[in-house]
Amino acid sequence: MSVKIIAEIGQAHNGSLGMAHAYIDALSQTEVDTVKFQTHIAEAESSIYEPFRVQFSKQDATRYDYWKRMEFTIEQWEGLKQHCDEKGIEFMSSPFSNAAVDLLEKLDVNCFKVGSGEVTNFLLLERLAQTSKPLVISSGMSSFEELDKTVDFLKSRDAEFSILQCTTSYPTRPEQYGLNMITELKARYNVPIGFSDHSSNIETSIAAVTLGAEIIEFHAIFNKEMFGPDVSSSLTIEEIKVLTKAIRNIEKANANPVNKNDNSSFKKLKAIFEKSLAVNKDLNAGHIIAFSDLEAKKPANKGISATNFKDVIGKTISRDMKKWEFLTKQDFK
Repeated sequence: MSVKIIAEIGQAHNGSLGMAHAYIDALSQTEVDTVKFQTHIAEAESSIYEPFRVQFSKQDATRYDYWKRMEFTIEQWEGLKQHCDEKGIEFMSSPFSNAAVDLLEKLDVNCFKVGSGEVTNFLLLERLAQTSKPLVISSGMSSFEELDKTVDFLKSRDAEFSILQCTTSYPTRPEQYGLNMITELKARYNVPIGFSDHSSNIETSIAAVTLGAEIIEFHAIFNKEMFGPDVSSSLTIEEIKVLTKAIRNIEKANANPVNKNDNSSFKKLKAIFEKSLAVNKDLNAGHIIAFSDLEAKKPANKGISATNFKDVIGKTISRDMKKWEFLTKQDFK
C-alpha cells in the first residue's frame, strides 16, 4: 500500500482565499496525495478568553479574532474542494467544532482529520463517528491513557481510523520526534499508523517512512519568512518536492525486496570486478609459494580464484614465472 502524503495548508493562507487557491496549484505540482486545511468557525469553537499559542499577530486583538479572520464561507470552501478535484488531489480538512463537521459534510469530503487538541473532545468525536467517514487522528498532546480511551470510544462506534505520531511543538526538535512511537502505536492499536511532522526538515518524514509510517503529514509554506503561527515548522514547496520524491523511491524499494540468495544478475559484473591469483615477483621453478608471493588481480576466471589463496600456499610451482603472471592449477607439480 502506498504511503499517503498529506500537505497541510492549515492557516498558511492567512485568511486569503486567493492564497489558498495558490497553495493548491503549487502542491498539485508535487507528489502529495492530499492537501489539508483547517475549518474554523470562531463562534462555535473559541471565545475572547482563548490565549494565543504564540503572539505572532499584530492585526488580531484576540485569538478569537484570528480564527474569525481564517473563516471561509460555504461557497468558498466548495470552490477550494472543486479546485482540488480538478487538480486530482484529495481535499481534507480538520474541523474544530461540530458546526465545522456539518459544513464539511456538505462538501462530501472523503475523510476527516482530528487535530491533537481534539483527541479528548468526545463531543466532536461522536459527531465525526456519526458521519461514518474515516478519521486520521493526531496524537500530539495525548498520553497512552487518553489515547486508549479515545480508541475504545471510536471502536465502540465502529469508526474507521488511523493514528499519527505527532509532537505538539513548533518546530519540533530531534529529541522530541518520537519516531519510536511508530512501532509502539502499531503494536498497541493494530490500526494504520503515520507521522505528523513539525520539524521543518525533510529527513524526519523520510525516517518515519523507513520505520513503517503509512501516512505522512507536514505543513506547507511558500516561504519561511512568511507570517503565521506554523511557519517555523513548515516545509517549502521545493522541500516538499524533494521529500515526496524520496518517499516514492522508498516505496519502490520496499516493494522490491532484494534476495541475497540469488546474485545471478551480477554474473557479468562479478567476472569484471572479482580477482584471480597472480605472483607479485619473478619466481623460479621449484619455488614454494608463500603468502608474500601473492597478489589478486582482475579479472576473475583467469586461473585460481583469490578466494582460494590458502590452497596454493606451501605448494611448489613447476615452471619459472614472471611477475604478475596468473597462477593456474597447471603451474603446480
